[in-house]
Amino acid sequence: MNREMWRQRLQQEKPLLLDGAMGTMLYGLGVQSDQPFELLNLQNPKLVADVHRAYVEAGADIIETNSFGANRLKLDEYGLGEQVRVINETAVSIARRVIDSSFRPVWLAGSVGPLGGTLAPLGRISLAQAEAAFAEQIEVLVKAGVDLLIVETASDLREVETAVSAARTIAPDLPLLAQMTFTRDDRTLLGHTAADTANRLAALDVDAMGVNCSSGPAQILRLLATMRHIAPHVPLVAMPNAGWPEQTPGGRMFYPATPSYFADYVADFVAAGARLVGGCCGTTEKHIAAMRAAIDSPKPPSRPVPRVELVQQEKQLTAVADQPTQLARDLVNGRFITTVEMTPPRGICTQKLLTSVQMLQQAGVTCLNIADIPLARMRMSAWAAAHLVQQASGLETILHFPTRGRNLLRIQGDLLAAHALDIRNLFVTMGDPSKIGDYPDAADNYDIVPTGLIELIKTQLNAGVDKRGSAIDQPTNFTVGCALSLTPKEPEREMKLLRKKMDCGADFAITQPLFDVAQARQFIADYRAQYGEIIPIVLGVQPLYNGKNAVFLHNEVPGIAIPASLRQRMEAATDPQVEGVIIAREIVANMGDLVQGVYVIPQFGRYDLAAQVLEIA
Repeated sequence: MNREMWRQRLQQEKPLLLDGAMGTMLYGLGVQSDQPFELLNLQNPKLVADVHRAYVEAGADIIETNSFGANRLKLDEYGLGEQVRVINETAVSIARRVIDSSFRPVWLAGSVGPLGGTLAPLGRISLAQAEAAFAEQIEVLVKAGVDLLIVETASDLREVETAVSAARTIAPDLPLLAQMTFTRDDRTLLGHTAADTANRLAALDVDAMGVNCSSGPAQILRLLATMRHIAPHVPLVAMPNAGWPEQTPGGRMFYPATPSYFADYVADFVAAGARLVGGCCGTTEKHIAAMRAAIDSPKPPSRPVPRVELVQQEKQLTAVADQPTQLARDLVNGRFITTVEMTPPRGICTQKLLTSVQMLQQAGVTCLNIADIPLARMRMSAWAAAHLVQQASGLETILHFPTRGRNLLRIQGDLLAAHALDIRNLFVTMGDPSKIGDYPDAADNYDIVPTGLIELIKTQLNAGVDKRGSAIDQPTNFTVGCALSLTPKEPEREMKLLRKKMDCGADFAITQPLFDVAQARQFIADYRAQYGEIIPIVLGVQPLYNGKNAVFLHNEVPGIAIPASLRQRMEAATDPQVEGVIIAREIVANMGDLVQGVYVIPQFGRYDLAAQVLEIA
């Protein structure tokens, strides 16, 4: 197939259907992953052919050769580098025989995956090595008779550019697709955004570009919308994973997205500009068959194409070291505080975070809370993220500062670093135990509890001395918040702990998400009756997402109790997200006379819902 035939085919109404995962199917048939799946071309060609045949019978228009990792650098890891030619030739031969025995036309794509390492200077693969490895594999695939080439699952745009250059030198008239893979934060492992990717790939001599692997259809749809916005003239490809993988108790990988779920996204992908659709990790012939049915009996898109906004705002925060923070002044003056919890990125790329900051700033937040390793999941350091947020927006941040996992040396060093970066508002907590997160075996020790750390900050660092009493070059000027539950299981214990935190110098309290207003109002009344006045309270609210989410939070998250009436409202809601916002607004309105601020804790990165809650505040 030449490129002119390809262009004519893509102009037809129906998109082309690619196949699904090769590795998933082989793994499901009992093949172990201690050897490359490409070696099966030589050791068990019938098994590979069976997978191809399943996809052809499911209705795929294009199947890919079992050659994803069959480049010299990847095969060298298994001592198979000298078998590049025979493995790739056999991959084409197996697939071609399956196509020739079918009763309808099917095209054969040569699969070209990444090299298995990073290009210099970030890695050890030189540009010359990369060019040679790609050229060697692609030349074999082309000579063996593929109809088109797919460069896929790439994280480095330079690697894709190298592969495309090699392909165009060897086969200038063969259709060529280029696909990138993205992390959960909508960036590649090397930090490329969908916009970066579209700009760079559109400048290459490719016939279609897109996204494969990554997570599930929802993310792919979002990424495609950005790519189409940047390069509307280039046909797009969508080949998502079947959701985010989970591990069964037996150690096998499980992908949650069903065939019907995939089929439901076909029309949405097409509306976003996709001319080729298919599946990647976790997909099987059942997913492809469901997508085939959706293509042959098309329905209107069920979701709007995601809105694309490529806006970056840069401002400088000017802070005076020896002046109270704006938050401190607001607390003294009785100004109502509006703030939202934000999670640092899982990596070094901050654009998504900063874009959300801009939206929340427009919604009227007075400051932003930056979480530190929430749920013990590895993230960028919170004080680095807080500094970047302040630089970009001019808003102050409240830095979450857990004591868990830090010794006294690290605590004091991190506090001084935060102060030097103009981060002066702190929310001192115990922090989540490491056993629930990414590194369950990580050390979880701590030298000081939250009350002790509040006292250290307020009576020592803010007085110009460290924990040992040795002078530091100048006093810090932190405003410090503490944690509070307004609906505790043991109210008397919680009241005593709050009093102790106040005695240690806490300036304000941030509550856990509140759902029971009556119990909260009673707690505050009881505290005042027994201990007198209370420090300013910033009320934690968490917009519920849907009925299942409400049930999960109530039953499985410590410290959260959701009344049955609210759970029933969420179950019955026709638009659960809207109902969740309404409930959160009601809670804020019913507590507004007792608190001095609202702290919105959005779920699933839905900062737009947080902004809607803040409208009432």
